[in-house]
Amino acid sequence: MVIASKLMSIGIMVFSIGIGFITLIIFGGLIKEQRKLYLEEMLSQFINLILFVWAGKIILNFSVFITDPMSVLAYPSDSNSFYLAVFFSAVLFFYKSSKWDLDTLLFLESILLVLLMASFTYEFIQYIWYGNQFAFGYLILLAVLLLVFIFSRNRFTPAALILVILTVWCLGVFLLLFIQPFVTVFGYMITPWFLGLLFVGGFSYIFIVKERGDNNGWN
Repeated sequence: MVIASKLMSIGIMVFSIGIGFITLIIFGGLIKEQRKLYLEEMLSQFINLILFVWAGKIILNFSVFITDPMSVLAYPSDSNSFYLAVFFSAVLFFYKSSKWDLDTLLFLESILLVLLMASFTYEFIQYIWYGNQFAFGYLILLAVLLLVFIFSRNRFTPAALILVILTVWCLGVFLLLFIQPFVTVFGYMITPWFLGLLFVGGFSYIFIVKERGDNNGWN
């Protein structure tokens, strides 16, 4: 039963990300060569994140892992493992993006569309199928963000759009944390300190990209 539930959870996440990829292919506005490169890199980023979640779970439970590794691997990943995985993924992305020839800001705008659509699909399933009432508020926030993304994409540069979405998302989640017990992203609970760190880190990275001259889509 536990294994079936875990497989179902993984299946829903994979399905949601798949919907995000389909949305990018149809509405992303990328040329064929760009789309292939970006999709490959996004898939690599998602795989790295999953691997880092497992690595984070092992690191945070290392003493238990040494004595009984299967118990750690079988136990569901918690939010701390997710936070650590996001940190590792951010460091790796920062390094890779400093070496590649891709338009970093356009890539971030594209993956933002994938994440918004994937998150919306995931929360919709949680609310409709599982009857999770706490998913409703975040579902509404994601719907608003998708509308902002769609109607602002041709009016804002990628950098400006990323900052707008990041700001509205952080403020929206922060507000939800005041009016309901918790907010989850793909099943992982979000805390105020992580929200603040993500906000500062996101803004800082966009300006670093601008300063290093990778500002295609900024001007």
